[in-house]
Amino acid sequence: MDNSTRHKPHHRRQPPTRRRSWCCSFAVTPRSPENPTFSHPKPPPKPETPSKSAGSFPNSPQNSRLGLVGRIDPRRILSPGRVSPIDSDHPTVDSLPEIVVPIANVQSRSVMSPMPEGSSGSGSGSADNSVKEEDGSFGIFDVRLNLKGKSGGSLVLELNSEVLSASSSVFADLIADYRKGVTGSAANLCRIEVPEVENLNVFRETIELMFDDDIPKRLLKIGVYRSIDILEVSAVIMFTRGVLSCLRYLEAMPWNEEEEEKLRSLFNRFKLDDDATRDILARLYLLDSADSQQRNLARQLVLSITTCPGANARNELKSLVKGLLCKSSIYEKHYADIDEDDLYVVCQSCLSSLVVLLEEASGTTNGNSCRKLGKKVETDKPLIERISNQVDNINWLLEILLDRQMAEEFVEMWADQGKLLCMHGSASPMVRYELSRVSAMLFIALGTRKLHCRSEVRLGLLEAWFSPMLLDFGWLQRCRKGLDMRELEEAMGQALLTLPLKHQYVLFMEWFRCFSKHGTECPNLSKAFQIWWRRSFLRGSESYAIESR
Repeated sequence: MDNSTRHKPHHRRQPPTRRRSWCCSFAVTPRSPENPTFSHPKPPPKPETPSKSAGSFPNSPQNSRLGLVGRIDPRRILSPGRVSPIDSDHPTVDSLPEIVVPIANVQSRSVMSPMPEGSSGSGSGSADNSVKEEDGSFGIFDVRLNLKGKSGGSLVLELNSEVLSASSSVFADLIADYRKGVTGSAANLCRIEVPEVENLNVFRETIELMFDDDIPKRLLKIGVYRSIDILEVSAVIMFTRGVLSCLRYLEAMPWNEEEEEKLRSLFNRFKLDDDATRDILARLYLLDSADSQQRNLARQLVLSITTCPGANARNELKSLVKGLLCKSSIYEKHYADIDEDDLYVVCQSCLSSLVVLLEEASGTTNGNSCRKLGKKVETDKPLIERISNQVDNINWLLEILLDRQMAEEFVEMWADQGKLLCMHGSASPMVRYELSRVSAMLFIALGTRKLHCRSEVRLGLLEAWFSPMLLDFGWLQRCRKGLDMRELEEAMGQALLTLPLKHQYVLFMEWFRCFSKHGTECPNLSKAFQIWWRRSFLRGSESYAIESR
């Protein structure tokens, strides 16, 4: 092929050299005060197999970009936990004093309000251009930062003092204090040791941000959870630009529950600048606590659900609000203003509406009573459906009250429903059995030890609603609507057994007569009846002695 037709080699433009934030390559002797000049670097010796003593930093990260103990040439390690220069025989290095900074002391210092971005700290210039050289690096690495992990790992970073001082007022003070105490060539290399570091990786990433021009872009890669850890370290070492960048990033990101709890814990331990944290705090806390709309929040939610016309929406919202208001909910601590009055106001409203609906079913009233109560009359729905919906609302409220152990007052309210009891006897079985659905829930709660009531309250409930339950049990079997009939039978018997024996006699004999006439249309209380019989007659002398006292 003719040379004229050959393509000339295409020279690709070399990308700009990435600036080094600290010494991390040991292919060439690092440029530091210990090695001020060099012209012909020698290739590094063949790495030896690390011994057990050299590998005594199990938690140290293995990252080739960083000057880490786990990747340092074996000649740099004099003993576990201490790092020396490559030339371990250098006469001035061994005499260099070290500043040991207990992490507890650093954390106990008050956190200053973050400075505006771009302002310099107590160092000698801006972190962006004060020490940056033509090759993109950051000049001489004249600070050796030895981080010792709480769990036993260790990490050594070689950094530039001007960037470190300009970024962190804590390190600026430490470097200044160190240089006041030494003179001569020893002042060229500052050694700082920070023990008891909680997370070496997070501390390293925080230091690395000091040498990064675009911190927000870096935080996008790191993520929210890690950024909260970096925010904490930045606050401890007073890295102002890092604090502001983390706050701005976190404010713009959605959080999950774990991240939200971490932020709450962080703001409880650190006092940061009010302007920078206002937006985040507004997402975490209701700053205007005097807002009247929040005072009766539970009542507003519950009342809205009980008046919701759509069945699907009502059921969905019931499940949602019950999960929020139940005692075992993780959100319970956020609703400290919920009390019995909020829920019982809605309970009374539902009971009043149920009375009006039963009166309408018996033909003794019309929709005017509903209007007086402030209720929207749903004339487009059958009366039976409206009664059923109102009973569903009452049972849903009762579930919340039982969960929060507030249901004893409701037992008294239900036992005192004289109007409903009167209309129960004359109403159609298709209507009246809905009332027994409420009684069934209360009997189950009493019989399964979910409800604690005084003896007179239990007696009043059973005397009022035990007979209607015997009449409606057959209808409840055919239209259960979520009821467990076996559980109901067992609970009714157990509830009767909590009464004094003389009252048990009256109610058990009423059941016996009803069961002998209607059979399976009545609840089967045979097991509880046997217990009553044994207690009353097989130990008659003892029972009589107790009753006569």
